[in-house]
Amino acid sequence: MTAGPVVIIGAGHAGFQLAMSLRQHGFSDRIALLNDEGHLPYQRPPLAKAYLKGTGGPDSLMFRPEKFYSDQNIDLISDRAVSIDRGAHRLLLGSGWLDYGHLLLATGARNRLLDIPNANLADVRYLRILDDSEDMRKRLASSKRVVVIGAGFIGLEFAATARIKGLEVDVLELASRVMARAVTAEVSEYFQKQHTAAGIRIHLGVQATSIESDGADVTGVSLSDGRHVPADLVVVGVGVLPNVELAHEAGLPVAAGIIVDEQLLTSDPNISAVGDCALFASPRFGAALRLESVQNATDHARCVAARLTGDAKTYDGLPWFWSDQGADKLQIAGLTTGYDRVVVRGDREQGSFSAFCFKSGQLVGVESINRASDHVFGRRILGLNRSIEPEQAADTGFDLKGALT
Repeated sequence: MTAGPVVIIGAGHAGFQLAMSLRQHGFSDRIALLNDEGHLPYQRPPLAKAYLKGTGGPDSLMFRPEKFYSDQNIDLISDRAVSIDRGAHRLLLGSGWLDYGHLLLATGARNRLLDIPNANLADVRYLRILDDSEDMRKRLASSKRVVVIGAGFIGLEFAATARIKGLEVDVLELASRVMARAVTAEVSEYFQKQHTAAGIRIHLGVQATSIESDGADVTGVSLSDGRHVPADLVVVGVGVLPNVELAHEAGLPVAAGIIVDEQLLTSDPNISAVGDCALFASPRFGAALRLESVQNATDHARCVAARLTGDAKTYDGLPWFWSDQGADKLQIAGLTTGYDRVVVRGDREQGSFSAFCFKSGQLVGVESINRASDHVFGRRILGLNRSIEPEQAADTGFDLKGALT
């Protein structure tokens, strides 16, 4: 078991889970959880969905009330990490030094910023943290037309919410289909039809070239094809960048994330990295991965907590994701990169189907729309490293549960 205090940088899903799991595993030394936001640690997924619609206040998002941290003897410190002194096993905060026995980097990721003229205007917004969502609630109430730049999960979730709130919505996407980097063409096509039917205008194969204003307020967005789309609010969702600077400045190897091994340990035996910031070696997929999901963050945290309390294991979690867009729920099990065959199970017209993705005849992922039972099956069979035949996936009479026995 690790001796000395455990210091966790970042109080998102990974950081909170790590602190909680350490106590559940019987870790009795000090735990310091660094939180650089002015709120108790909270859930991120509702920020672009239910919370943005006006459902509940900040307290509804909190993982636990303040009393939980004192009861569990978790020091929740409102401060920011400045630098790591690896030789002395201490962390410089804005307010001074903090000693550690083991340091956990759960630094997450930040929004990729738009680099075009007038992108710094006040009405050009991003959505990542609670303060962003609070600000967006107010802006949705006073805006009439919004342009969303980026048709990924966050962009489309926000677009659907804005449309429900009565705004005119245009979505700009450079790729040839929505969510192109994340889902199959079959799923893209369904969601594009759903959003279009809701009155959202989707512009594919174009990019924003400048934000237009009247000198004070946003008036619209100019596109690469010469068109101009009017707007009084612009929301940007063009991906994120992992927060690796603290690790890099401390001499730890970084690339597309903080490089860690199959047990989520950096090159320093006293420092681990978890969640969105970690580029981890995955025996399951035979590659280094950096994933952005609640599942990845919390499973990473549980794995490291077990290692620090004497039960070291290789991280072998199966990735899964979800996105709520309007009335539709998308759930994804596995990673479908490199698939060569898609089999649809269910009824696309009724809005309840799954895309079973195969690579060389082996099931690699399942994308389900309003079909939770298929998602559960996908997680279970992929977790067992097993497969079914494409013909079985297409046959709605085939018993998926039976394939698990």
